[in-house]
Amino acid sequence: MISAMSTMIMQAAPAGPSPLYSIGMMVALFAIFYFLLIRPQQKRAKEHRGMVDAVKRGDSVVTGGGLIGKVAKVSESEVQIDLAQGVRVTAVKATLQDVRVKSAPKPANDTKSRAKKS
Repeated sequence: MISAMSTMIMQAAPAGPSPLYSIGMMVALFAIFYFLLIRPQQKRAKEHRGMVDAVKRGDSVVTGGGLIGKVAKVSESEVQIDLAQGVRVTAVKATLQDVRVKSAPKPANDTKSRAKKS
């Protein structure tokens, strides 16, 4: 009698979560990944593409290798960069990490500005 009753209880218990619950959890997990990982990365890539497309002659740029120079010539996919007097290199536009416009003000050095005020 006890074994018959325990068999009936075991058969009445659900086997696991419903398929609808599993699908809902997968959709929720994808939404979390999209808003926390995929969307910000796409936004950064779009900003970088716009920055690289706006490069023009005379801009100061930083390459992926950390070299800083002035843009001498711009073509569709490459730029020529003057690193020093007589040193010119060609780089692929996509490898540029930062573009500093030539009209950007230089940061003020606190020690020099204090010395001038005194």
